[in-house]
Amino acid sequence: MRKFTIAPIACSELEQAAREKIDNLTKPKGSLGRLEELALQVCMIQQTLSPSLNNPYNLLFAADHGIVEEKVSASPKEITWQQISNFLHGGAGINFLCRQHGFRLEIIDAGVDYDLPYEKGIIDMKVRRGTRNFLHEDAMTPEEMNLCLERGAQCVDRIHAAGCNVVSFGEMGVGNTSASSLWMSCLTGIPLEQCVGAGSGLYGEAMTHKFRVLQQALQHFSGEHTVEEILCRFGGLEMMMAVGGMLRAAELRMVILVDGFIMTNCILAASRLCPDVLSYAVFGHQGDESGHKLLLDYLHARPLLNLSLRLGEGSGSVCAFPILDSAVRMLNEMDTFAHASITKYF
Repeated sequence: MRKFTIAPIACSELEQAAREKIDNLTKPKGSLGRLEELALQVCMIQQTLSPSLNNPYNLLFAADHGIVEEKVSASPKEITWQQISNFLHGGAGINFLCRQHGFRLEIIDAGVDYDLPYEKGIIDMKVRRGTRNFLHEDAMTPEEMNLCLERGAQCVDRIHAAGCNVVSFGEMGVGNTSASSLWMSCLTGIPLEQCVGAGSGLYGEAMTHKFRVLQQALQHFSGEHTVEEILCRFGGLEMMMAVGGMLRAAELRMVILVDGFIMTNCILAASRLCPDVLSYAVFGHQGDESGHKLLLDYLHARPLLNLSLRLGEGSGSVCAFPILDSAVRMLNEMDTFAHASITKYF
């Protein structure tokens, strides 16, 4: 499996200098709260006292899931490719948010079970036409998992070469809340019933059915339950590609914007492979999907927004970007007490 080398962001001298710069801006110490914390984090990621957020991208990975055969989703499988068509025409939620906040949107086919029109700008990284049904067998082979990691990393290499240093990850794939719920339970030890949610809109008996199917899938899962086995057994191709992208982004000292339930499970999976990746992550929001708050708490993550979102696509992380931008602007644009000839009043 591909190995990633992610540098810890800790540096006592730089951290002290960044704290002093923040504390000497023309404001009471700590009065800009989370903005000060975010500014410090970006300084440490970029290893500079004058950080910048350049050419932001939202990488949206799409794939299908074999578990959909078990009727665990309110959406039919064809919604995956149909929504990709909507992305191309600019009519989806992530489209207006990317336009509003100056993000470039890339749509990447990780494993959609459909012949997509690549000539319209979709990036062809297809590993296979959807995962296998993990109720009965591994969703992907180790070779397919590694190929996803490699291709996710390649996507980040491309945007980094284009000058991007802050990246949001999104997804599209009917059935991926089921895969995410099983990753969450297996990788955290949180009981499965607390990890399973409504996805795209299941209620009542349909929710009960979803839980029963996922419980059976977990019971059928043999082996040592290593991280690699868990990722192969239940993962989605788009999820594994996002994991590879996140790991490569951290390796390149890029800021990672984490979206909702599915992408939070991807950063969880990435952290099981390289724990230092979490230092590069800014968690955009706490979503409405059951289990997301539990997972954020498990990761000791403090999301920037809580707007009851559960769309995915990278919508919550792009929506949160202006707060991160404000933190960097605070550091670069506010005056200091000394330069402004203001008496330091704390």
